[in-house]
Amino acid sequence: MSPPPTLVWFRDDLRVADHPALHHAAESGREVVAVYVLDEHGDGVRAPGAAARWWLHHSLQALTVELAARGVPLVLRRGPAADEIPQLVADTGADTVLWNRRYGPARAIDAALKAGLREAGVGARSFAGDVLAEPQDVRTASGTPYRVFTPFWNTLRGYPVAPPLPAPDALRGLSQAPVGDTLDDWQLLPRDPDWAGGLRETWTPGEAAALARLEEFAGELDGYADRDLPAVDATSRLSPRLRWGEVSPRQVWHRIRAAGGPQADAFLRELGWRDFFRHTLFHEPHLATRNLRSEFDRFPWAKPDQAELRAWQRGRTGIPLVDAGMRELWQTGIMHNRVRMSAASLLIKNLLIDWRVGEQWFWDTLVDADEASNPGNWQWVAGSGQDAAPYFRIFNPERQAARFDPDGLYLAVGSPSSAPTPTPNRSST
Repeated sequence: MSPPPTLVWFRDDLRVADHPALHHAAESGREVVAVYVLDEHGDGVRAPGAAARWWLHHSLQALTVELAARGVPLVLRRGPAADEIPQLVADTGADTVLWNRRYGPARAIDAALKAGLREAGVGARSFAGDVLAEPQDVRTASGTPYRVFTPFWNTLRGYPVAPPLPAPDALRGLSQAPVGDTLDDWQLLPRDPDWAGGLRETWTPGEAAALARLEEFAGELDGYADRDLPAVDATSRLSPRLRWGEVSPRQVWHRIRAAGGPQADAFLRELGWRDFFRHTLFHEPHLATRNLRSEFDRFPWAKPDQAELRAWQRGRTGIPLVDAGMRELWQTGIMHNRVRMSAASLLIKNLLIDWRVGEQWFWDTLVDADEASNPGNWQWVAGSGQDAAPYFRIFNPERQAARFDPDGLYLAVGSPSSAPTPTPNRSST
């Protein structure tokens, strides 16, 4: 009689290489049930925005192919994970559930599930798969979390980041997989109007494309010296791939370190910011809704003027750098980081609109919006967050353009007359 199967629960880790939970299941030699649960309403869950839902659809398609090539179908379930995971255990007879840890408020779901499963006699185990170092492993000398990035980075850069795990060559699937949904059932893609043309032209989601991009970037790393120039294609373009876990931070870390050179150090520092914001979220689960600096709770934010807000969203403020960035965001689901800071600064420091309004817009329109870096960066610009710039520091978009786009190449992208007319929430289109 065969031993019971092992259930592997995929979340924001849509890959088969360097996937500790999947690796452990493969090492056991048992039959594997792979599942992705679209939980949009669980305790602490933040449902993905519209652009992210587009990416999720295509990334799940790619993961389905990768798993099928190894002998295991991907089961899709929609609903609260607190209900769906125990139901799948009952449906399959699995005696073990494995997953890679997450660090936001939804980890309360994981803790409750782990306790409930173990109480029912089902093994439950989680692994580190989304960070270079876990929050409990990087602390100040006094044992408290870091609140400033530079000392955090000085500690993290010396941390022994584990080498990535190989992808399993083959897995044993159940002879009859449990019933699940289809991706079309979930309707993650835009329908009418279909605003995703620019996303399709810009991106190819999936693990294979992520690994190919990592190799490409590692081979052209000297060009990263021009990363502050928004008109130059010098950035890694790995952020949405990291956000969805199509490639792991450990894979990126070790590949870029192997490439070497001064630009490798510069890029790894940016990867350190990703961990910094994840650690911040772990300790501050309300990062997207509350000022980390409580004195900002008294700030008299202006009631958003809807005409001004729509002009900012549409790229029609009349400020060329910001407008070009907002058009880039709408068309491609991404925006150059330096331009992001300028666009955010305009909304917060000039229009005096609450940073949470802008954060929500980026959440809905960015393909790489994650629950740590997106609000973490918005709070950084506002001055209300960790390692914050002073409140009076303002990104002057005219000076930024003159310094980083002196020939106006980036500003020439699109035009106000061709800018889209988004609704206040892209998800509703």
